[in-house]
Amino acid sequence: MSEDVNLFAQQEANRRHSRWLVIGFILFFAWLGFGGDFIAYLATAHAPPGAYHHVFPWFGIVLTALGAGMARYSFSTGPVNVLKSTGAREIVDAQTPTEKQLVNVVEEMSIASGITKPHVWLIDDPDPNAFATGHDESDANIAVTQGLVAICSRDELQAVIGHEMGHIKNLDVRLMTLLAALVGAVTLIADGAGRVMFNGGFGRGRRSSNDRDSGGGSSPLVIVLFIVWVVSWILAPFITRLLALGVSRKREYLADAMSAQFTRNPLALASALTKIENAAEPTRSIKGGAAHLCIADPLGRPLNGEEGRVAELFGTHPPMPTRIARLKEMGYEQSHQALAGAPVTQASA
Repeated sequence: MSEDVNLFAQQEANRRHSRWLVIGFILFFAWLGFGGDFIAYLATAHAPPGAYHHVFPWFGIVLTALGAGMARYSFSTGPVNVLKSTGAREIVDAQTPTEKQLVNVVEEMSIASGITKPHVWLIDDPDPNAFATGHDESDANIAVTQGLVAICSRDELQAVIGHEMGHIKNLDVRLMTLLAALVGAVTLIADGAGRVMFNGGFGRGRRSSNDRDSGGGSSPLVIVLFIVWVVSWILAPFITRLLALGVSRKREYLADAMSAQFTRNPLALASALTKIENAAEPTRSIKGGAAHLCIADPLGRPLNGEEGRVAELFGTHPPMPTRIARLKEMGYEQSHQALAGAPVTQASA
């Protein structure tokens, strides 16, 4: 019962976080737009009658609409864009033994987890890793690297796929895919805005003598607001990345537990995670914007190997030794329960 409660609570939390993420994204763009309008209004308020006075908030309206449109676009195309960014190739008609085994394992885990079979993708990368993406089980995708299928036994591969099925069933994929898409969108917009602000000529033009005399354009309030506004543009990609960092650590524990539940073999996932942790191949295909989706951090960031408050807030993944230890503990408990039940079965026979 508690597992079902955890699952439903996680699903509802992911729906709620997804809604607030979109709302926060739009409000951030509204601040950038209407904040810019307000700064322009203050800067031109004391301009002479014939000069430009910024009154209509066209910048705020445009940027708010842009934020809403980007959020909608990111939500609808996020899974495709994530897969495209990694160079993944969908396995439609499995040809090689490796591809056939992967598809068979995904089909088996779909039955075990009770969800629709996801689309299966293969990434040409020697680093062993895997991730799931999509909005829910109706359009879910599971992608694994060549490195993963090369080093994992069938049971280990089954456990990894079970972990990704857990993310799909928990609706983790909706939130984490949306985050990956919004991180990329904000980075693109902030980069373009930076070019406009610093190359397009903020400060290039000269203020008129009337502006200097009036002092409106150089009032302390305008200067402070302008600095905050510019810093908001600069920090936008960093802030969205922090959001991505803070959402997935606890979800990994739940997905590990669900893999153990689907496969009845927690030690297989412990073994797979050990191999993934010990692999030395560099990751080429999975970039920072999609790193939080993966079963293991493809960037090898030191923070993900630590415990503590800071790591809990900003780490994308729990420490691998902790995850492995928990899975081994599940395996030992499972073994003890089986041994304890054996005499009862023999006696009743």
